Amino acid sequence: MLVTRDEAQQLFRRWDEHWLRFGFGYWVVRRRDSATPIGFCGIKVMQLNESDVVNLFYRFDPAVWGHGLASEAASAVIGWAAQNIPGRALIARIRPQNVASQRVAIHAGLARAEHLDTLGEDGVDWIFVPTSGL
Repeated sequence: MLVTRDEAQQLFRRWDEHWLRFGFGYWVVRRRDSATPIGFCGIKVMQLNESDVVNLFYRFDPAVWGHGLASEAASAVIGWAAQNIPGRALIARIRPQNVASQRVAIHAGLARAEHLDTLGEDGVDWIFVPTSGL
């Protein structure tokens, strides 16, 4: 959770640096009929078991939860990645207790890959991969 303006600026810089380095990252998500952001969705290069992968990320305003928007955005990002960076393995790291995020991943075409589960920075991460596998 961001608390200060400085934290937000640092986060933006990290996201911007990723875009400059790799040519992709996180997109702002808006409804088709509005300029107001409702969330973020995209991919970021990271390491999983000493291999480079792209991690699918989505975070939405709670006011829009439950309408399929995160699943739609995640599906679009997965499709973009398959077309534009097909050589990079895609994953989603999800906390075991985050059932809603797991549903988003499944609706977007991902499946749990228990053999890849790992300890993340602040707890266990369940790993989800495209149903075609990793």
